Amino acid sequence: MICNYIEEIDHLWQRQLAEWDAVIKNYGLLSHVTTRVVELGDSSIVLQHNPERLWSAIASLDKASLEAKPCFLCNENQPTKQETVVWNDLYKIQINPYPIFSRHLTISALEHLPQRIDGRIADMMRLAKDLPDYVVFYNGPRCGASAPGHMHFQAGSIDELPICDELFTANTALFDANNQGIFGIITDLGRPVFYIETLNINLGEQWFNSLLDVLPMKNGHDEPMVNILCWHKSGAWCIAVFPRRKHRPACYGSGEDQFVLSPASAEMGGLWAIAREEDYNNLTLHDITLIYMDVCLSPQDIEDVSTKLRQYYYSKR
Repeated sequence: MICNYIEEIDHLWQRQLAEWDAVIKNYGLLSHVTTRVVELGDSSIVLQHNPERLWSAIASLDKASLEAKPCFLCNENQPTKQETVVWNDLYKIQINPYPIFSRHLTISALEHLPQRIDGRIADMMRLAKDLPDYVVFYNGPRCGASAPGHMHFQAGSIDELPICDELFTANTALFDANNQGIFGIITDLGRPVFYIETLNINLGEQWFNSLLDVLPMKNGHDEPMVNILCWHKSGAWCIAVFPRRKHRPACYGSGEDQFVLSPASAEMGGLWAIAREEDYNNLTLHDITLIYMDVCLSPQDIEDVSTKLRQYYYSKR
């Protein structure tokens, strides 16, 4: 029996927006947030003043702090009013009660397993196909994951993330291409992004794994630092991978000329949820440019990764 997940999730939205106080309150507030747009070359950056996201921006990331908190994605620690749609007996889909999108989902593994993308990109692609109005995203455990101890994705309304349209017209330098898709690097959107567009889920997984194998990984880390977006449009999967070198930029802080900003997948995609009003008002194009430069891989690192990929795919021809 084929499950109509969109229909199930629509019913979930109807119930939660009628019955769960936190969802009613926070989505009501979201509908009144202030936004402004900053143009970064060929990319639009949407700044959203969202005070409800302060808890995420200032969260303690050290191991002791994380271990001291109960996992809010495990069933026993969740609000009694939080309902679930189970996807393929692997993940539970739930309404995110602290949204930055008008439709914002959390998609967490049924088991309490660490945040790791290895072996799960195919799940991400299948989820994207089953959620055609959404972009599915993954935050690495050290670059934006709100629960690094529990494997999860998130999903948001696809038409609210600017880069999902911008990648189709951006200049892509290819590593590999065939009649099933393209794999390349885009560097003219203000932050480097490795881009996969494919009709074939196995090919997408192969290309993604080849990238993961050559991205730099820091000592003590279990995977390269990455943010990932995935969506399904016109029969093709699109995957955008943003390699990172740090989570919080050098300007992070509450002092003068500092910002309480911790970029994750949404920010990489062009939607910046900004908790403090002064940060929202003061952030400039120059600041955004410097933050992207600070948290993303350096141009030399990107060139090194690109060289390895070109050599790998050239050797296969």
